[in-house]
Amino acid sequence: MSDQDDSARRHFQALQQTDFLRLEHAAYLKGLLKPFKGKGALEDWANQCFVLRGDMIGLAQRRVLPQTGGYPFHLLDVELAQQNTGAGTSFLRWRKHDRSAMGVALWQALMASAATPVTMLDDLHAIEQQRIVLNMQISLLHTLGRQARECAIKLAHAEDVYLRRLRTLSETRRD
Repeated sequence: MSDQDDSARRHFQALQQTDFLRLEHAAYLKGLLKPFKGKGALEDWANQCFVLRGDMIGLAQRRVLPQTGGYPFHLLDVELAQQNTGAGTSFLRWRKHDRSAMGVALWQALMASAATPVTMLDDLHAIEQQRIVLNMQISLLHTLGRQARECAIKLAHAEDVYLRRLRTLSETRRD
């Protein structure tokens, strides 16, 4: 059986490279591996990371969640949902429709259940793989952006200490 025949039978279509082409690639790791001359460059890179993180969340909202909320997945007692965090980002989580439980254990139980149609196992596996990868990408972009912002703050503090010392030297020389 060809990949085309296999994908025609599936209900879930994983993200492809073309889905990512619309996203800005400037915040990719090449942005990390360069000499940062000051806090402005770090703040710019942090902002690029946060924009790309938002783009990844948007991709999940536009391409993944609508598929997993439709037929036949809506018939299951577990759904893939977006969870917003206090840190200002979002992740994909498995949860019961009534929100009484959440986590990957729900997906594992779904996969192990004899009540889950065998014909859905490939799709459910593909959804879980997509969820894991998207969450990792979102998490990394969030962490890189946060670290870059913190570094910019530290650079600004170092600059203040340096300039304060130079002012003291200048005042001493005038006296």
